[in-house]
Order: sequence, then C-alpha cells, then structure tokens
Amino acid sequence: MILLDDVTLTYPDGDARVTAVDHVTLEGRPGVVTGITGPSGSGKSSLLALAATLIRPDSGRVIVDGVDATGLDAAGRTGLRRERIGIVFQQPQLLPSLTAREQLRVMAELGGRGLRERRAAVRGRVDELLDAVGLGDHADRRPAQLSGGQRQRVAIARALVHEPRVLVVDEPTSALDSARGAEIMALISRLTHERDTATLLVTHDLVHAGALDETVEVVDGRASRVAAV
Repeated sequence: MILLDDVTLTYPDGDARVTAVDHVTLEGRPGVVTGITGPSGSGKSSLLALAATLIRPDSGRVIVDGVDATGLDAAGRTGLRRERIGIVFQQPQLLPSLTAREQLRVMAELGGRGLRERRAAVRGRVDELLDAVGLGDHADRRPAQLSGGQRQRVAIARALVHEPRVLVVDEPTSALDSARGAEIMALISRLTHERDTATLLVTHDLVHAGALDETVEVVDGRASRVAAV
C-alpha cells in the first residue's frame, strides 16, 4: 500500500512560491490501478514524483508499505525505492547496448546489499518476467531491435524485477499509437492484479480508462476522486 497523507509541495517562482500539490490525500491499495488524470500543469507529475519518493513534500507524509518515507534521508529513500517501489517513466530509458534480458539482470547489480543469494533470486525472475510481459522470445534483442511497445514492456518488467509493493507509472502510452497503448494499459492492469501491487498511473488519455480500477483527477494541485471504473 502507499498513502500520500495531506501532502503539499511548492516550488520557488521569483520572490514567491507556486503550489504544485495542495494538501492531497491519496491511497493506492494492493491489486488496484489508480489512475491520476488532469490537464497539463495540474500537478500530476509532481504528485507522482512525491509518490516515488524522488522529491520530499513541504508538509504531509508519504507512507510506502508501512514506512514513512518523509522521515528518511536521501540514502534511506534510495533504499526504499530499490526494495519496494517500481518506477516506469514516459520513455523506457533502456541501455542501448544491453539485451532485454540484460536490462533486467543489471538491476540485481545496482546498489543493494550485494548478497549473492539476493542477486541469484533476482536473476531467476528475469525470464519469468519477460514471459509475463510477452517478450520471452525477444529476451536476446537489444532496444533498437524492438518496437516502441516492446521497449515499454521491457521497462515494465524491469520495474517489477525486485517484486515491489508499489508501482508508479508516468504516461506509459504517450509515445505509442492507440492499439499499442491499449496493450500496455491492459498489461499493467493484469500484472497489478496478478502481483497484488499498488499501482499509481498518470495518464492524460482517458481512451484507456477501462484499464483503471479507480480514477483521481488533479486540478490546480488539488485531487478529487472521480469514480471507480
């Protein structure tokens, strides 16, 4: 579970400050895809960055799987992301020289406690995850040999490699056509339900609203629940 509890975030703007997130409370529950929608500049991306613990709120709390991230230092938040949060960005951000399988395997080598058993466990999940996202037959292909939708599937599998409790997804269909976008949204929905992750997903495209379990709209930094889909 993830809980953003009365969070507020401001940015400097000359001699004043602009409020990007204004006293928002939002809960992401296990096995549920919560869509975050709203116009450009409404605060969606700032809210997602708070959820991913990439930035700290001015006030309020961000609680991830029972841990209050706002009470952690930078190293602690990095460790929390590595262990409990999977992040999927708008662009897949894959390393061009690595195969799909290697993109996932390298996650076992980043930071962490360096335990041999832990790394072996992560590596053991790689092929299973690639099969889960429909890329078992493409494991040895590099990004240039994959379509845009396939690259995004690799990014999703990579985000799940450490079995996170929370999945944070930013505009996963922004660079895809409608058909491939629908496939990616359906994939995220299926994996969320199967793996019981709490998924927060920012999207501007309500064509894919059917893949969301519930929806929150952000306007001028404030959030309101729209409806269960």
